[in-house]
Amino acid sequence: MTLRQQTVETDEEFRARLREFLVDNHPGRPPKVAAERSAWQKQWAATLYDAGYAGPSWPREYGGMELSFAHQVIYQEEVAKARVPGQLGTGLGIAAPTIIKYGSPEQKERFLRPMLRGDEVWAQGYSEPEAGSDLPSLRTTARREGDHYVVNGQKAWNTHADVADILFTLVRTGPPESRQSGISYLLIDLHAPGVTVRPLRDLTGGADFTEIFLEDVLVPVFNRIGEENGGWPLVRTSLGHERAAGAANQAAMYRRVLDELIALAHERGATADPLVRDRLADFEIRVRIMRYNGMRTISDILARGEPGAASSISRLFITAFEQDLHEFAVDMLGGYGVLGRKDPHAVQRGRWVWGFLRTRASTIGAGTSEIQRNTVAEQILGLPRDAGMPPR
Repeated sequence: MTLRQQTVETDEEFRARLREFLVDNHPGRPPKVAAERSAWQKQWAATLYDAGYAGPSWPREYGGMELSFAHQVIYQEEVAKARVPGQLGTGLGIAAPTIIKYGSPEQKERFLRPMLRGDEVWAQGYSEPEAGSDLPSLRTTARREGDHYVVNGQKAWNTHADVADILFTLVRTGPPESRQSGISYLLIDLHAPGVTVRPLRDLTGGADFTEIFLEDVLVPVFNRIGEENGGWPLVRTSLGHERAAGAANQAAMYRRVLDELIALAHERGATADPLVRDRLADFEIRVRIMRYNGMRTISDILARGEPGAASSISRLFITAFEQDLHEFAVDMLGGYGVLGRKDPHAVQRGRWVWGFLRTRASTIGAGTSEIQRNTVAEQILGLPRDAGMPPR
């Protein structure tokens, strides 16, 4: 019986059946070769979709599960515990909610199911070399010519664009001075002529980020979501869901990561130090708060269709937590904490120093911490707005 055929289940019945599926169909350890790893992730997405276990929050009409609040929480917990791969690309939790809300029936039919099944991988194209947190200053242009736009510009810090098929991006269709009033939301074929994707190496030594150059790229008008020059409300939807995406999943993941860190601290005798025990207790409190924040985010989306400004609270909380956690782990390990995965003396293949380096960027992605604090201050606490920022 697939989830699409199921009758009403209790929470524990659902948990048991989902856990059984994840055990019986677990894809195994990830391949070491990048191309094989991408294929492995895509195959897992197809396995989930074909069995009716993909898209826990998605409407059923687009291939999702449309789970209740309680079952969504259980889903995220069990998926994190099973340590199965996440979906390749960034479309599922960010672009999909935007298309579901603003897309035409034809666009939903064309894009949603292939995205959910992993047949098409999506990447985000918001940031530019001169437009990061200040998105209204973006310079990539789209000039309409008949049934197409001609797109020129550059995007930066794009995750997985090197393996993606579609770029969901923001372009300027209004005059240069139009700021947020002249932005449109376009979907660009990353295999189209004029698209160049180059890797950007980060502190970890990896190249999960890319930069994208767009030179006279033809994009069908059909690929514009929403109205021309009306992309700013869509941006806010996408960013809200980006900040909320996987909040419950991250909470479950960091539950496991913290348990592993506590076990490591015991193994190395570090818990004899009362200061170490105090820090671990602090992390324990925070990871439990993270879980409740994730549950609140799911509840807000179910109630209003949007995560709302509270998603900035989760984003702030999680990014600070993961930076503090990895910084503590590296300090606890002393000199061993700075050894990379190739060093034979590295602890757990250098996972903690890799996490330390990776999370330096956590407070930048999906809007800097300063942007998140502004959102919390203005939209939750009701403090005076920054006059230089776009209207809500």
